[in-house]
Amino acid sequence: MEQESKKNTYLDENAKVGSVKIADDVVAMIAALAATEVEGVASMAGNVTHELLSRVGVKNATKGTRVEVLQKKVKVDLAITIEYGYNIPATCQRVQAKVKNAVENMTGLDVTDVNIRIAGISVSKEK
Repeated sequence: MEQESKKNTYLDENAKVGSVKIADDVVAMIAALAATEVEGVASMAGNVTHELLSRVGVKNATKGTRVEVLQKKVKVDLAITIEYGYNIPATCQRVQAKVKNAVENMTGLDVTDVNIRIAGISVSKEK
């Protein structure tokens, strides 16, 4: 049996041994880490609150990432910064595939959507 709460997904597939609880923040962290592993993604982009918190020393690995988990279905929303010179549609397709595979393989949940918002372009000064 599966129960839902705002912060955790409960997976009771093997009730004889115990239950498994996955925090929504864990799903968001998996998605954010997978997205940043794709070549062409400069960073995750956060909102103003995340930017202010990072300036005062509070780091959040899930900035720019929002997940909704409902009945073992996951919807992921990402805000990313792309490196200048990369094809945006192709890079986003790689991010979507990488995030979907990472979340599904690590959690056993079904990813229905991976929505991406391009929040900016990063221009490297090393050229």
